[in-house]
Amino acid sequence: MTIENPFGQVLVALITPFTADGEVSWPDVEKHIDDVISSGADGIVVTGTTGETSTLTDPEKIKLVEVAKSVSAGRAKIITGGGSNETAHAIELYKASEKAGADGVMIVTPYYNKPTQAGVLTHFRMIADATDLPVILYDIPGRTGIPITYETILRAAKHPNILAVKDAKGDFSEVSRVLNQTDLMYFSGDDSNVLPHLSIGASGLIGVTANIAPAPYRVIVDAVNAGDLATATAAHQALEPLVRAAMTHVPGTVAAKYILHGLGRISSPRVRLPLVGPEDAEAAQIEDELALVGTIEGLDLSNFRPDRNAAAGGALPKIAGATR
Repeated sequence: MTIENPFGQVLVALITPFTADGEVSWPDVEKHIDDVISSGADGIVVTGTTGETSTLTDPEKIKLVEVAKSVSAGRAKIITGGGSNETAHAIELYKASEKAGADGVMIVTPYYNKPTQAGVLTHFRMIADATDLPVILYDIPGRTGIPITYETILRAAKHPNILAVKDAKGDFSEVSRVLNQTDLMYFSGDDSNVLPHLSIGASGLIGVTANIAPAPYRVIVDAVNAGDLATATAAHQALEPLVRAAMTHVPGTVAAKYILHGLGRISSPRVRLPLVGPEDAEAAQIEDELALVGTIEGLDLSNFRPDRNAAAGGALPKIAGATR
């Protein structure tokens, strides 16, 4: 049985651009969404990890869905990746996101609470019961403290709304087992492993580096779809130093904003505390990696002008990102 993909294949884990004082820069949000869609993205994940969901207010999260839906104008699917480690709160957020126009939801494993797998499964099932939208489960134990085990994934796959997994665990043997035994789709959640994931049957990617350069990911996905491994591999190799720059030295959100601001594509590289901009040594490492980037479709680094002072520190917004 083959399920139609309702999410897209090249999904951007969207940054949330802020002003220098830490408020959401809505003009930058609109411009950035239009830029990545125009460059090949067919899915946008707002309010995810990269979007700094843990420091966004609920009204900001819902407005991000509304703005993304408006800007996309049917050109890309809009997935809301916010969620909560409180099941009741997560249900509220996803219901509100559905009303705001989301095309799908991405549910992260409950973090900090460290529930048993029975609790994880109940969390997923109750949220999936509460919405008619297709669901992606987000497996990222490095951030949540617990994995979604193989057995839990198999049980969750029986829910009619749970259609996919975003994998940031990197266990390729498990991915293969799940793909063999369920109808779930897989999305690579590790920028350096996009091509390996696709090569064993993943449906696409949800990427941080795609904020900076969506076009080569479009090339990789289209080449894999066409069975053209040589073209996919060449694009993968060209991306390697850019992925290293974005994902190695500081959190991906921080690096992506630093690079996008240096390219003039967002007005400020500001992140919200407790995230802070790169320190001088970290900024130097990012810039050294960028110097190794060759020709990448849709990316011109000759105009890169980093501003370490603008990126320094982090912002305290006027309204705290409360759970309710």
